[in-house]
Parts: sequence; C-alpha cells; structure tokens
Amino acid sequence: MAAHFGRRLRKGAATTAVAAAAVAALSASQAPGVTTDDHGRQTTGAEAAPDASGDDTATGNSRYYTDLPPLDSPSPSPTVGTPVSRGDAEAGIPATVLDAYKKAAASLSESKPGCNLPWQLLAAIGKVESGQARGGRVDASGTTYSPILGPVLNGNGFANISDTDNGVYDGDSTHDRAVGPMQFIPSTWEWAGRDGNGDGKKDPNNIYDAALAAGHYLCRFDHDMSVQSQMNASILSYNNSTAYLNTVLSWLEYYRKGTHEVPNGTGTLPSHNSDDNSGASPRPTPPAPSTPSPKPSTPKPGDGGSSSPSPDPSTPSTPSTPPPSPTPPTPTETVDHLEDAGTGKLTATAGDTFAEKVAVRTETEAGKAVGKVRVRFTIVGDDTDATFTGGETVATVVTNSTGTATAPALVAGEKTGDFTVRATVVGRVMAGLDYAATVTPRQADTLTRTSDTALTCVPGGEFADQVEVKATYNGAVADKVAATATLIKSADDATENDKGPYFKDADGKTVRTLTDLTTDADGVLKLPKLYADDSTGTFLLRINTTGGATLTVELKVAAATS
Repeated sequence: MAAHFGRRLRKGAATTAVAAAAVAALSASQAPGVTTDDHGRQTTGAEAAPDASGDDTATGNSRYYTDLPPLDSPSPSPTVGTPVSRGDAEAGIPATVLDAYKKAAASLSESKPGCNLPWQLLAAIGKVESGQARGGRVDASGTTYSPILGPVLNGNGFANISDTDNGVYDGDSTHDRAVGPMQFIPSTWEWAGRDGNGDGKKDPNNIYDAALAAGHYLCRFDHDMSVQSQMNASILSYNNSTAYLNTVLSWLEYYRKGTHEVPNGTGTLPSHNSDDNSGASPRPTPPAPSTPSPKPSTPKPGDGGSSSPSPDPSTPSTPSTPPPSPTPPTPTETVDHLEDAGTGKLTATAGDTFAEKVAVRTETEAGKAVGKVRVRFTIVGDDTDATFTGGETVATVVTNSTGTATAPALVAGEKTGDFTVRATVVGRVMAGLDYAATVTPRQADTLTRTSDTALTCVPGGEFADQVEVKATYNGAVADKVAATATLIKSADDATENDKGPYFKDADGKTVRTLTDLTTDADGVLKLPKLYADDSTGTFLLRINTTGGATLTVELKVAAATS
C-alpha cells in the first residue's frame, strides 16, 4: 500500500494540495494487526483510539475508507470493448445514490439556503463512509439490500459506546455500531434522522433518508459550506480525524471536476480502510533482550556429576518488569456532577429567541471546575418545535477553563407550552440537569383600524367595506397574534348578538363569532365580509387578541334615504 500511494504521488505531483495532504495524513494513520468482518472491512488496529466522546460525532469516530481518487490523468484500461479509464470508473456514482445526494442538497437549499451545501460533499462522505452504499447495492426505494455495519464500538481501537437503541438499528444490544450508507451511530440517528423519500419512516439504511440526515447534520448551527473553515468543522464533527477530513476533501474536489451516473450495483468498491495496513512497510520489531546461558558446572571429584549445578555468580539475573505507570484520568473521568451556572428563567414568546441561555458547570466531587469536557444539551418534548440557533435540537459544547458550558441560544417555535432542556456529560454515565422552558403565545396590546371610513349598510344588504385592523405590541408590529371577532349585544354585554350584522361560514350560514383568526406578517387582520339582516340600528363588533388588546367597532344599519 505504501508503494501504491508513492506511485500515485509521483504521477500526481501537479494535483491539488488538498489531495497531497490527504495522502500524507493517510499514511501516518496506518497501523498493523487487522481482522476482517463479514462485510470485508477490517476491524482492529485503527489509528489512535478516539476518546470516549466518539458518541458526539455522526459516526462515533468509526472506521472509514481511505482510498483516494485518481491523481493522474485518466488512461484507458486494457479491456475488451469500449475503453473506460480508471478515472471514469471512479467518477461514476450509482444512479439511486446520486439521485439521493442531489435531492438532499436541493432540499437543504430551500430549508437552509445559507448552508450552501454542495451535493458533491454528500457524495464525498458517502464514498468514504460506505463506498457509495457498497457500489450502489440498493433497491428501487434506496434501501440497502443488507445492513452496512461499522465495527463494534467497544473501545478496542475505537470509541467505547454502550448500546443506546437496544439493538434496533445495529442488532447489537451491548455496544453501538455505525449503521447504513452514511454510517450514523444509533444515538446520533435518534435526533438527526430524516425521512428523505417520503415513506413516513426514518431509516438509516435508506440512502435518501441517510443523505438528507447527513445534510442537516453538516448544516447545523448555521454552518456555511462556502466558508472553508466552517466546512472543515462540519466534516470533523462527522468523524473527528484530520486524515478523514483530508480524504473527504480530496473526493469533494474530484467530484466537483465531473462525475456521471452508473447503474446501481456497478460502482467502484474501495479496498482500503482507516485501520488497514495491507501493503504498508512493516514496523521494525525490536530484538528481544537476550538471556545469558548459564555456564555448565564442573563436577567436583567424588560427586559423580549427579548433583545440580551451582549458580554461577557471574550470571546476571533477569530484571523484573516494572509495573506500568497508571494512566491519568481524562478530564471527563474526573467529573462527578453538573451544577447550574446562573441560568435565568427560560421564557419567550412564540417565534422569538430566548433572552437567557442554559449554562452548566462540570465539577469534581470536591467541587473543583473541570475544563475541556463535552456537555450535550438536548431539547426534550414531542409537543415543542423549539430549537437551538441553526434549527437543531441537540448541541454539544466544550467547557471552558472555568468548567462552564453555555448552550446556543434557544429559539421558540410556534407551539406554545412547556418543554425541557437537558444537559448531560458526553462519555460519562451520571445524572444530568433539566431546565424547564416556556413558550408563551404571541401578544398584542393595541388594535387600531386601518381606515376611518364609516361602516354602514341597508337592511338585507352587505357592508361595502371589510373591517381591517392592525395589531402592535410595545409599538412594534404584532404578527401571527391569535384573535377573535364577535358581534356583541352592547358595550356592557359582550355576549353574542342574535340579530343585526353577521358573517357567513363556508356553507353560507349565519355566524356572529369568528375564532382562530391570526394577524399576518404586518400585524394586519382583515375580517370577512359583513352582511345585514332586516334589523336596523347601531351594532357593535368586538375584536380581542392574545395579550389583552381590544377594539370595538360600530356598525350602522339604516334604510336608504330618498
């Protein structure tokens, strides 16, 4: 493998610096001692084992393919029939897989246009994670014919991640494994999973679901893929390895130069893994310490040579191996508990950003702050659409030198009510902290008519002008505020009137109370047409909004003057 990469480097001296960096990083990451699982991928001897925070990445810092794109000019292969260059073969992406990448990127361009996600980045990650779903071995709906599973994440060369899904996704009820064509670990898929093919399910083994989930994962926290540093950060959050980053960037640049569709199941399969050492130069084995042979004893006269030889004082004794030095605990292992770090009351109006942020501090048993610890903040509750800035419900923050981690700002959705923000230490089994948060309805404190035209009508006719009002709150536009409109009996009696003006419902029936009204983006509410029965006189229409704003409008019904 070392000679193989060396040849490619010599031929590709004029290629991008990114690809060269990937080769260098890749060569440094190889290690001996591999075994092969039932998917033909090696399972031990990876680059230095990740720390326990591997469950904070999409893949758990699992194994990945290290094959690089061709660095030389394509040359026809000596095969019968139409020549196909190695470059052409590598550039081919299976039809369904390619379609999934493009549809995911198109979806993100609408939901998160500021992310500027190129579909080629999804293709690069898909190549490195699963070889484009093992060369496109997927059915018509995009689901792999058999599960694609990463190695068991039991700490043997990889992160140690205990089971989080009872084996539902990965079939392992003891430890987690990365799953599917984009290699999500179950704990990440639980919140990052998406339904990309519209079948009502979120299946990590489906390339449409997995590609859309990967896109949203990369675009978290308003990351912009057109900014290289932000793209790099997103890729490293997928698998925290510099070699991984460089390999993905190499394929990204390769796919950007051109690619094409190939039939499902005919894609080029990778042959090297991040824990594969095939072809690499063997590491020198240090010689074992030699033990001097004991000198033969010379039989003393009369002993017949049958006694055991006496120890030779000149023979050195084999020194005993000193016990290994204890490994110092990681910062995460020293954490005993979480403490609140001055979080205020978490309340916001629907659609607004919370003024307060959740902040916690990691401490030892003695109360000493611990820095460089990952803290995960999770929004809990099915009845809320609140998110962190960037639209995600999970955020991970590393504690600073004072042991404090502050979550990104919370953004209230349109659903009102209570939800919970839970803080936990990544890689540590211990009690977390729960914070109650409340989303209150949008409010208005003032209502005014947008016109001063008198509202008049003849008996049995319809009002020429529709009632239109504008809502404000503290002088600002009050958009999306709930309101009701009722034709009342009098200024002192707000019960619904039984005569005079009325609205019509969809069936043309008389209605004198309207509910579920909402102001528009400009705070404006325009009521339906009003009609009059045979009663004459002055009538009242009362409009109320959430927050206490009230406006009473006069309606006059009188016979036409001659």
